[in-house]
Amino acid sequence: MSVDVKPFGKTADGTAVEIYTLKNAAGVEVRIMTRGATIQTILAPDKNGTLADVTLGFDSVDGYLSPSHSYFGCIVGRYGNRIAGGAFSLGGKSYTLAKNNGPNALHGGPKGFNTAVWKAKKVERPDAVGVEMTYLSKDGEEGYPGNLDTTITYTLNAQSELRMDYLATTDKETVLNLTNHAYFNLAGAGDGDILGHVMMIAADRFTPVDKTLIPTGELRPVTGTPFDFLKPTAIGARIGDKDEQVGFGGGYDHNFVLNRKDASMVLAARVTEPASGRVLEVLTTEPGVQFYSGNFLDGSAKGKGGKVYSKRFGFCLETQHFPDSPNHANFPSTILEPGKKYATATVHKFSMK
Repeated sequence: MSVDVKPFGKTADGTAVEIYTLKNAAGVEVRIMTRGATIQTILAPDKNGTLADVTLGFDSVDGYLSPSHSYFGCIVGRYGNRIAGGAFSLGGKSYTLAKNNGPNALHGGPKGFNTAVWKAKKVERPDAVGVEMTYLSKDGEEGYPGNLDTTITYTLNAQSELRMDYLATTDKETVLNLTNHAYFNLAGAGDGDILGHVMMIAADRFTPVDKTLIPTGELRPVTGTPFDFLKPTAIGARIGDKDEQVGFGGGYDHNFVLNRKDASMVLAARVTEPASGRVLEVLTTEPGVQFYSGNFLDGSAKGKGGKVYSKRFGFCLETQHFPDSPNHANFPSTILEPGKKYATATVHKFSMK
């Protein structure tokens, strides 16, 4: 296994960006850039040993600087997903956030963690290689309280497991929900849609939303709905059903409540691409996962190798606490207090069948 670092261009204000490349003996290669702590490339072998890049992104940092293309592969925060009306109350005080998704706040705001250039250093262990990235989000940034010290550590091991460890501390009570926003296409990024991918999500319930994609607060059983992925099912099998929730999302853009008994690492989802035989398993300590079927990809993004990313050319599995949790007392809490540690972990494991 190996890890190396190279320059990867500059941001609009001239800040230098680097890219770290992690490799293992199985041929898996992961490239992560410091702008947005972003997964830029994942090369994974198919059943015949042929490598393909299975995550959407751009060939240079310039592609990521457009606001409309800013979430490919990045870390989103402080609050991944949506907060209703861009507002919440904490400790008797009201906080107002930027509304960057219709009436709501999305993914930490216009200048969220995805726009920051993170400090980085190599991680080299006997069992894995990786990169540790750190960022200080200052008190009041994008409306959130507290100085927040955040560390994201990516590691790749010999078993082709890409692990993300999230750690954060604050000096003032705040809310926090971090995730990675990688888009996947196991046939190869830009090589058609993902409707034939076969998905299993280990969730008996999901959180239905209103027309602005804010959870209603209900935890609804998936049984008898297009959201039942307890048995492996093609993503496209029911994506066109006349279902109000599918209609609101333009497809799937919903949080699934993972089946778990405690806070240990559990299997959240398994995805197989039949033609290539590539398999992605997602394991996490988080209570939920947002399954997004690439409904808003519109072909305007020309990605790596000049390939166009059209509607449903990628899917996301964003491990997370639930959207709008600060405004729903019945959801798992996203409050982080001084003296406490925010610590979560997610694993993406690549294999073939």
